[in-house]
Amino acid sequence: QVQLVESGGGLVQAGDSLRLSCVASVRTFSSYQIGWFRQAPGKEREFVASISWSGTTTDYVDSVKGRFTVSRDNAKNMVSLQMNSLRPEDTAVYYCAAQRVGIGTYAYWGQGTQVTVSS
Repeated sequence: QVQLVESGGGLVQAGDSLRLSCVASVRTFSSYQIGWFRQAPGKEREFVASISWSGTTTDYVDSVKGRFTVSRDNAKNMVSLQMNSLRPEDTAVYYCAAQRVGIGTYAYWGQGTQVTVSS
């Protein structure tokens, strides 16, 4: 079992920055790819970013490229999402999820953290 806890959300103005963290309670954290997803009211959940188990490979949805950066510290069982130049359309509940290497689905999810960007 993998338990994930997100933190760092809040209410900010457009153009501001936030840093989200996701901490995992699992012994083999480096065996998991971690993804960030978000869900805005009335919309489907969407992929935001991911980082490989080693941290060497990252992926982003086009709308956040150049503004968001995902990183990880396997020694701390932590993945971070640095969000700069935030826009009102970034408003959503942000979730981190874990996908074990070799398994093609995100099987473990955190409870989410709210990010609200005012214009």
